[in-house]
Amino acid sequence: MNLPQRLPIPRKRFGQHFLRDPSVIERIVAAIRPVPGDRLVEIGPGLGALTRPLLAVAGELDAIELDRDLLEPLQAYCAGMGVLRVHQADALAFDLGALRGAGPRFRVAGNLPYNISTPLLFHLLGQIEHLRDLHFMLQQEVVARMVAGPGEAAYGRLSVMLQYRCQAESLFTVSPESFRPAPKVWSAVVRLVPRETLPVVIEDEQRFAEIVRQAFSQRRKTLRNSLRGLLDAVQIEAAGVDPGARPETLGLAAFAALSQSCT
Repeated sequence: MNLPQRLPIPRKRFGQHFLRDPSVIERIVAAIRPVPGDRLVEIGPGLGALTRPLLAVAGELDAIELDRDLLEPLQAYCAGMGVLRVHQADALAFDLGALRGAGPRFRVAGNLPYNISTPLLFHLLGQIEHLRDLHFMLQQEVVARMVAGPGEAAYGRLSVMLQYRCQAESLFTVSPESFRPAPKVWSAVVRLVPRETLPVVIEDEQRFAEIVRQAFSQRRKTLRNSLRGLLDAVQIEAAGVDPGARPETLGLAAFAALSQSCT
């Protein structure tokens, strides 16, 4: 696959690192396994390194790109490959529900800018009912947080909130040399599949999210201290959790129990 030879200068404020390694692109497409008729959405297509092969298989794709200077090169590179609908918009504010309408759930992919990856993941969790699966390339450290389990150093708020809604799987790592300009860190590709059945019962998801957020905002403190103002030691114990435990030791079930103890 021939990639564009002349690239616009990547913009630091958009966190742009253009993927240039054909072998990595092929591995990502193989992981996604698109088929004709898939409702594909790509976030941050850049110059179309991933867009073009996805279009070639699926036949159509919606792309969300903030940088208006990339729209013309993107369209030119993908011309003749299928129906490409480009939305010049901020993915952090994009309404996938409005785009979906009455159609099937989206398959979302993208090489996400490092500077917005975590807030974007939380934004997408808020629209999870519209998504069939997600394949992203992210900073390797972020992917480690996404898939970490209790007791692991990378385990935190992102781990809990994502794993409540999705099955998360780290697929493979990508070296800095695969991009232009080369980032200072390694990247990784992750697959997220929204759960059809949630692993725990939570009556108030907003309360659950607040418990998790506050617990990890002071992760070195015990729950007795970090949850002060939300739960006292008696309520924590009533949930079957040790008030002297630290948040990184708790699984989904424990956080669910703590959120129920608030009601």
